[in-house]
Amino acid sequence: MDPFDSNISDRDNLPRNMIENSMFEEEPDVVDLAKDSTAFPTFPALDPDEVAYEPRSSRLLVRGLGENDMDEDEEDCESSARLLGMSFMNRSAANRSSSSPYARQPPPRSCSRPSARTTVVCVLFLVIVASMTMVLYFLPGCTFTKTGCRKANQTTPLVPVNPASSSGEPFPWNSYRLPQSVHPLSYEVTLNPNLEDMTFTGYTVINMSVQHNTKRIVLHSAKLNITGATFMLGEGVSKAVTVLEYLPRQQIAVQFSEDLKAGQSCVLTLEYSANLSHSYDGFYNSSYTDKDGNKRVLAATQFEPLSARKAFPCFDEPAFKATFLIKISRKTDFMTLSNMPLAKSTPLVNGLVQDEFEKTSVNMSTYLVAFIVANFTSVTKNVSNTLVSVYSVPEKKEHTDYALETCSKLLEFYNDFFEINYPLKKLDLVAIPDFLAGAMENWGLITFRETSLLVGQNSSPLEKQVVASIVAHELAHQWFGNLVTMSWWNDVWLNEGFATYMQYMSLQAVMPKLDIGNLFLAVRFRALDKDALNSSHAVSTEVNKPEQVEEMFDSVSYEKGASILLMLNASLPGEQQFRKGIIEYLKQWRSSAQHQNVSEMMSSWTSQKGFPLVTVSREGDEVILTQEHFLLTSDEATHRTSVWNIPVTYVTDNCSLAPECRQVFNLKTTSADFRVFTHEDRASLIHNIFALSRLGRVSFRQVLNLLHYVSNETETSPVTEALLQLNAIYRQLDKRQEHSVVARRKIYILHQFRSLMDNQTWAEEESVSKQELRAALLGTACSLGEENCLKQAKDMFKQYLQSNESIKIPGDLQQVVFTVAGQSDEDWDSLFDLYAHATYDAEKRSMLRGLASTQDARRIVWILKAGLQGNIIQTQELPLVISTVCNGFAGYPENWDPLIEKFPLGSFAIQSIIKSVTSQFSTQAHLDQVHSFFSSLQERGYQMRSVQEALETIRLNRRWMDKNLSTLQKWL
Repeated sequence: MDPFDSNISDRDNLPRNMIENSMFEEEPDVVDLAKDSTAFPTFPALDPDEVAYEPRSSRLLVRGLGENDMDEDEEDCESSARLLGMSFMNRSAANRSSSSPYARQPPPRSCSRPSARTTVVCVLFLVIVASMTMVLYFLPGCTFTKTGCRKANQTTPLVPVNPASSSGEPFPWNSYRLPQSVHPLSYEVTLNPNLEDMTFTGYTVINMSVQHNTKRIVLHSAKLNITGATFMLGEGVSKAVTVLEYLPRQQIAVQFSEDLKAGQSCVLTLEYSANLSHSYDGFYNSSYTDKDGNKRVLAATQFEPLSARKAFPCFDEPAFKATFLIKISRKTDFMTLSNMPLAKSTPLVNGLVQDEFEKTSVNMSTYLVAFIVANFTSVTKNVSNTLVSVYSVPEKKEHTDYALETCSKLLEFYNDFFEINYPLKKLDLVAIPDFLAGAMENWGLITFRETSLLVGQNSSPLEKQVVASIVAHELAHQWFGNLVTMSWWNDVWLNEGFATYMQYMSLQAVMPKLDIGNLFLAVRFRALDKDALNSSHAVSTEVNKPEQVEEMFDSVSYEKGASILLMLNASLPGEQQFRKGIIEYLKQWRSSAQHQNVSEMMSSWTSQKGFPLVTVSREGDEVILTQEHFLLTSDEATHRTSVWNIPVTYVTDNCSLAPECRQVFNLKTTSADFRVFTHEDRASLIHNIFALSRLGRVSFRQVLNLLHYVSNETETSPVTEALLQLNAIYRQLDKRQEHSVVARRKIYILHQFRSLMDNQTWAEEESVSKQELRAALLGTACSLGEENCLKQAKDMFKQYLQSNESIKIPGDLQQVVFTVAGQSDEDWDSLFDLYAHATYDAEKRSMLRGLASTQDARRIVWILKAGLQGNIIQTQELPLVISTVCNGFAGYPENWDPLIEKFPLGSFAIQSIIKSVTSQFSTQAHLDQVHSFFSSLQERGYQMRSVQEALETIRLNRRWMDKNLSTLQKWL
């Protein structure tokens, strides 16, 4: 649904898939069979949660503090109930007006009175019909929608209505989504972590309101050993209750003999114990080595998307917002952090200290709760009445200043841009030594990898660009995601797409010297590559399983979502129209854009996967545009007749490229002359022609002809895109062992790019754009074994060693230098010593990639094992190590069990590893091997979209390579 239509007034058309910290809208009075038993007293009242629902298409916004609400599924139920209600009412003569034209008329006198036997038969027939209707209505899994009831799977046995709990008793709920009968209002969570035996105990008090009459409370709990539970209704007496657990869905339940009544309040208290997680989700333990070589331990959280339930029992769905009061005990030499400021610290009798934090001033989804037990130090600054702090391990405090200044500027920008001030008293940014995700937007306590937050004094603008970009993304989430939240994970793009778009837009305004546009362009290309596959998905798509939720965090949700917003901004008239729409969206649940075509346009881009290929042709003075679904597949049956509403921006030769000269139309014939391309357009043409070549729409000879002109480029993005595409082809050739072609790649690339490579220097360079270009050109030159490049890199590494690291390597050249060192037998050990003692994380990561670039098989085996063990090389870096190794070797992991134990199934880490180990394969043998291996995983219940993407990519690579190998052999 369109988030920018201010003319919307009807509830059914309001954006509803976002939950915000404000009052729920009141629902109109309706007669609902599932809620109002008084309308039809002969039928028992239904618990609304007993009805199975069909998901609706993507909608945007619902706000709420936890008051009575009706979610999207209940609205589907409402429609069904209305239809059934009409059916029953039409059969009730008592409810008809005698004057109605549909009232039964007296029979003609010529008809005889029916016999008693006929009457009995008719009554029995009506009873049977009514009984069948009721059976169908109450049949589990049957949804009364326009599409009717789902057909039963003939090959799979029916799931019982009440599955067995872990104790053997029936579990009172049989759905992945929680029932809506009870909503949490507030949590009080007390945790006692033991960082010596890596366990913790917990005590959680949940205040709840009853939304509908029900005999059960169902919530989430995972890997928690519940040792006690009590329940109190209203102001009554607290009583012990039995907790049932259903492990497959990580749910627990309390069942009652009598109904809890709508409008009542109640309190559930749970005591439990658990192990600190050894993976990277939930409440997990971590460690690092300080500057003196001592091991330091800490505990941190990562709850998004489904892991708050691993720290405390909760309603672990984003729509169930509540307030939180957190208490954590610690040793005196540790400190704690949580979403809110510290309220008080109380000494305990066992020598520990309990820190109590203020109750959250906003309602929060559970995935945004966070807490840390560690020994960190901080730098602080007061910005617009918010205390901003950056935390790190003590020895890296000097690397926190850049993040503090960047966050301060961005906070002021967002406060002004959104016209809504950041709502909390404090904002902490914390660099965690062992953290799998790049960063996490927990409200008031944003957590980062050290490489995503810490910047050294001598770091390059490229390194600062990365940190500023991530800080801008997570800070944007404080509004998009935290203040306004999607109601379910099918619309995660509303969080991630908006935050991704805002990160680039804000940095262009606040820190223009970072030249963030090229980075945004590059990530959009990667999103196009994924979205051109049949295994892609719509921006908003149905998700029901944990691995499906995890897989929603991909380039489609992030970069495609951001690209759609970029397109929307460009299509709206006036420079501030998009901003006005966002402000209204945040404040009033809807947007202020006055254009009805916006809703249609946005729906066409979010509800269907893929993107269109637009073909432009000219006939006389007329420019004709046509569109078709661009899909990289050889199976014509999979092509869809999708149509997008495409805003086309153009200029004519009687006006310049200035913003006021732009004209927009929505893909229809018009008179225009497309005469000038920006460097972003030229880079897009290069990316597009490679994609069209893969589809077979253009020959590779045409691709090579276009590349001839790239050597005259002075802009970064066209050159880097050309090199990226060529190197990808060479890696596929290498895996195919087409050694004769691979050997000639040096001649071809040097012939095309020699002049650009020779113009690069090895000294410090201030321009971010020039750094990006230099890194791409020299990285390629050294990988080809170009002698001058190798000599310069080796000399720079030698100077770096001999000067005891006082002579710095320019940041954009570190990867080039360390990769050359890592591929040298005599320098690998020296590079490893540097890595083992390095403290600056961005530099350390470049060293690790250099080490993983070695061609020595024994070292590769060692580095992979070290990454898995996590002692010398942190396990969080294992996806990077595997990706780097796969650039030089044809193998892939044969035992995925350790990886699945370390990283959540479907997580971005697993997606990244699968893509790294398969994307360069292009033979039938490779396809058969990978298919066989992943089939064995699927037989064990592991089903991931990324596996289908990998197989599809190999098929596409094989088809393209088989078709163009002879051309490659001739031209390259």
